[in-house]
Amino acid sequence: MKFRPTRMVSIKALAMVSAMAVMATALPASAQEATSVEPRLRKLETEMRAVQRQVFPGGSDRFFEPEIKGPAQSGTTTGTTGNTAVADLLVRVDALEGQMASLTAQIEENRFRLTKLEQQLAGMTAAPAPTVEATPPTAATPVIVAPKPVAPKPATPAPKPVPVATAPTPSAERVAAVKAVEKPATSDAGEDDYLYGYRLWEAKFYPEAQQQLKLTIERHPRHARISYARNLLGRAYLDDGKPGAAAQEFYANYTQLPRGDRAPDSLYYLGVSMTRRKETDKACAAFAELAEAYPDVATGRLSTQMARGKADAKCP
Repeated sequence: MKFRPTRMVSIKALAMVSAMAVMATALPASAQEATSVEPRLRKLETEMRAVQRQVFPGGSDRFFEPEIKGPAQSGTTTGTTGNTAVADLLVRVDALEGQMASLTAQIEENRFRLTKLEQQLAGMTAAPAPTVEATPPTAATPVIVAPKPVAPKPATPAPKPVPVATAPTPSAERVAAVKAVEKPATSDAGEDDYLYGYRLWEAKFYPEAQQQLKLTIERHPRHARISYARNLLGRAYLDDGKPGAAAQEFYANYTQLPRGDRAPDSLYYLGVSMTRRKETDKACAAFAELAEAYPDVATGRLSTQMARGKADAKCP
């Protein structure tokens, strides 16, 4: 669609050439005949400028001669007369011929560009669509999930849970005796709670000691005395005639805090609790594990207790 004005220009250009040929044959040599041709020449020039504006859209005075302009200043030559009407017509005809040649060149160039564009468009239409090679799906990389670390299970089996009987309501005398036990009051609350439970256990107030030691464990789970408190809670049950509840506390302290200060003691008293429950095989397993897990303590600080415990359980 953009090149339709160019084809119209070629028709108008041919018509103008024919008109110029007729004008050239009919051009007389006299000034009177030139005057009669003047209107026709002006008309041709006007049409030529219109054609130029179609071929060169957006053109300005720097490319085309304006249709309306001021009167030309006629130059005079010393000793000669000005240009005659016939000479002026010849100049204007030469200008028309030059403009016609420029238009012809522009038309040919536009035809060449149009032909080239049509060829490119035809080539793009006929070109086959590029083939895309399908890449074979790659095998998914297997994800290796590392197994979760499993804490080593102690050789000693866990004791079965034993329900703890509810303590009877203490008498007024017992309440007064418990109140007589002094409770420490220092800046270390965890130490105070543990020592108060120890004093109750030492005074043989076992149910009260159990209650106080449980409270200590709940309030201070990360205190330095936590291993002591849990081991002493097991001993309070054991001394209160409750070996089943004692075995549970000893086993929990050993398995949950194996590096605690009283972990070896809990493992020893676990064997004692199993012996009192008449489960000597489990008692012997506890003593054997104590010797394996804490050999220095088994042959040192607890060596005497170990010998007595193994003898009571009749361990080989």
